[in-house]
Amino acid sequence: MFLQSALEMDAHEAHPALLETVFAKRVPFWKRVIDVGLSLCALIILSPFLVFIVVLIKAVSPGPVLFKQQRVGRGGKLFTCLKFRTMQCDAETTVHKEYLTQLICGCQSSGNLGAPMKKLENDCRIIKCGNLLRVTGLDELPQLFNVLMGHMSLVGPRPPIPYEVAQYQHWHKARFDVVPGLTGLWQVSGKNKIGFNEMIRLDISYAKRTSLLLDCWILMLTPYAVLIQLTDYLSKRNMLQLSRYTNRR
Repeated sequence: MFLQSALEMDAHEAHPALLETVFAKRVPFWKRVIDVGLSLCALIILSPFLVFIVVLIKAVSPGPVLFKQQRVGRGGKLFTCLKFRTMQCDAETTVHKEYLTQLICGCQSSGNLGAPMKKLENDCRIIKCGNLLRVTGLDELPQLFNVLMGHMSLVGPRPPIPYEVAQYQHWHKARFDVVPGLTGLWQVSGKNKIGFNEMIRLDISYAKRTSLLLDCWILMLTPYAVLIQLTDYLSKRNMLQLSRYTNRR
């Protein structure tokens, strides 16, 4: 029901089922000032790098550079989230939908533990260099425009897809109390090693404790978290290449 209704709504409308239980907080003035100021600075400083990524994607895969997807934001409102495209055009979403459903349902049936919330590995839909863009978070740089438009913040819970929200329990919806973000408490607390319910608890904890100091702390920890993720990715890739080389011998 949620998915069917959500896909029919305008990007700025809200889903009634969410609004019944979610009372979104006002965005603090200091948070909006920081979001606009830092986003503008980042776009200006990174503009040559953004152009390079655009050229790279065009060189390895035909089709649009940007990937646009409906996400659920503050108060249950839908918005169009921007990303650099890292998959083939018109890639099938069924695989990702089933994978997310398994992760969420696995947490409910295993005493809140479940598998870590990490992206699909060895996904044949990903274009060349796509994995590197994803693991470093560079594919999410266009979301700086979402931040400028007020759909997102630099810091906050990640914005989920409507078909993911369709699996949510009542208490999960408290994460929609605040604006979703580029980075957040979950991302700097282990990310790919944390299960779904623990991720939701971290998001709700952030929503309750939002402060200038906490946002600054998360922003400072984000580069380190990305470095750890990149190191893990390169380590796994090297081990895979070594394994293939050994098998050939």
